[in-house]
Amino acid sequence: MMPIITFGEALVDMLSSRLGDADDGTAETFTPYAGGAPANVAVACARLGVPSRFLGMLGADYFGDFLAGELAAHGVDTSGVVRTRAARTALAFVSRDAAGERTFDFYRPPAADLLYRLEHLPPGVFADPAIVHVCTNSLTEPEIADTTLAMADMAAKVGALVSVDANLRHSLWETGSADISLVTQLLDRAQLIKLSRDELDYLRADHPADAWLNERLAAGVKLAVITDGPGNVEAFSAGQRLVVTPPQVQAVDTTAGGDAFIGGLLAMLAETQDDAWWQDQDRLRQQLEVACRCGAHAVTRPGAYAALPTRQDLEALRS
Repeated sequence: MMPIITFGEALVDMLSSRLGDADDGTAETFTPYAGGAPANVAVACARLGVPSRFLGMLGADYFGDFLAGELAAHGVDTSGVVRTRAARTALAFVSRDAAGERTFDFYRPPAADLLYRLEHLPPGVFADPAIVHVCTNSLTEPEIADTTLAMADMAAKVGALVSVDANLRHSLWETGSADISLVTQLLDRAQLIKLSRDELDYLRADHPADAWLNERLAAGVKLAVITDGPGNVEAFSAGQRLVVTPPQVQAVDTTAGGDAFIGGLLAMLAETQDDAWWQDQDRLRQQLEVACRCGAHAVTRPGAYAALPTRQDLEALRS
């Protein structure tokens, strides 16, 4: 089985006790949950029984201890986690509407995860075949962007399957909007990319969606997966398009839905990955269906790590 290596931010989601504008007269409280998209994906794969490793930097503080402990408790290899006193662990205060959709208020920058550099990589980290997964929130400052792009190049050079989830959080960028050119540079370094429908519309700007996707395929992307909340998932490869309908569930908290989805897909690819992993349409459909079940399970529970499904959870959802 091919291991999963994820890189980027681990942070603490401070989840509000309120849903929407509801106010029952009690004080609003915030409960800490371990989170951060790449860390979520590492946990998602570990909970599905796939060896996973998280690379990143945490503050030498209480929340850093909390995150390191949670990652290890869920079976993630944390030997590539670096601690620092130069900055604090990032926080995100999360509000939810009545449908569980989130609004984030980030306390980042400064944050420890932004200080990771190539010299922090464990020796030989990409020596063996692996799937390497990153997100675009490690592009928001020049130094961490350079690290992320270089790491993707290093992984691709040794034959790793590079996966990128757009996972745009515009408020993390100094201008208030994600840098389309920089995000596209990272996407074009991948073989597998995942975007929401809203992210696709933002990144393509005035380009037709099909033309923009074909540009990514021409750049070397083998499979582009487009999610749309509870709507259909579309997967595009050269000359082919798959449509998969996710299970319909009552969402409580969508925080980990997308990460559960891509984690589930990567876990399935880790079991069956071959040189033409994107071309077997029947197998790919089955893998996307599993990924959809992972996402559906996650949104029915609050928080991130604890909401991510095990194999047993997926069997229960299918039945």
